[in-house]
Amino acid sequence: MRISTLTERLAKIYGEENAIRKLAEIGYDCYDYSMFSIKEEDHPITGNDFESYVKNLRSVAEDCGISCNQSHAPFPSFLEGNEDYNKHIFPLLVRAIEVTGLLGGDTVIIHPAVFSGHKIGGDSLCWDTNMELYGSLLPYAKSNNVKIALENMFNWYKDDATASPATCSSADEFVRYMDALDPNYFVACLDIGHSGMENTGGNSAPEMIRALGGKRLKALHVHDNDLVHDLHTLPFTEKVDWDETMKALKEINYDGDFTFEADAFLSKFPDDLAIHASKLMLEVGRYFVRKYQL
Repeated sequence: MRISTLTERLAKIYGEENAIRKLAEIGYDCYDYSMFSIKEEDHPITGNDFESYVKNLRSVAEDCGISCNQSHAPFPSFLEGNEDYNKHIFPLLVRAIEVTGLLGGDTVIIHPAVFSGHKIGGDSLCWDTNMELYGSLLPYAKSNNVKIALENMFNWYKDDATASPATCSSADEFVRYMDALDPNYFVACLDIGHSGMENTGGNSAPEMIRALGGKRLKALHVHDNDLVHDLHTLPFTEKVDWDETMKALKEINYDGDFTFEADAFLSKFPDDLAIHASKLMLEVGRYFVRKYQL
């Protein structure tokens, strides 16, 4: 199993080219190219000459012996009742697909639309919106030979500091979405930290893994939390049951990569220690692979 992580944290310190170089030097097998901020910032990949910029990143990676396994599109992918935002974000989602293809990545994670007041089992408006969104993106996935991954989500209400159900937070709903979409171009990315958060009515990570199975589940976002807050921290520092989670991955013969999304853990360290913290994160990944023979 290949070990991967986001470029986001190291890119903020060293720039994107050097972040890729640093991840290769640390020993990661591949990287998840982070496109979180392109909707707000003047980023090279939003410009007319984006292809040259992205091809250079791929060349840098190839020279270092590391590859892009997946990417993360900007989010939210849709805002309920905000048509101006939705018109702005859609071409950026398309660009994220194009960038992933140019980097040689297999998969781009594009979050499903999330509606307030979502109930377990979903609702027709949310379902219809997501089917339209992903249907509109399908031609770009085909033309760029890239798969789109859906991710299990949650709502968060600041007033009472609790999570609540959202798109794909239950195993049944996640499976329903995956089975309605073209399996040649749509896969599941299980966010382990989002699984089993209190009050979402969702399922634990092992339950989600077993329900999705090896044919649907092809990507991961690996991080820990206290089962209440979305902390994006290092495994073993909070309350996710990693033994049961890893056993479930082995049980379904998971054949995707092990991709950390624990940048909040890295961000707790001064910039001078970011490399050291990234090395520890990689060692945790290698530990999982060794112990569970993945």
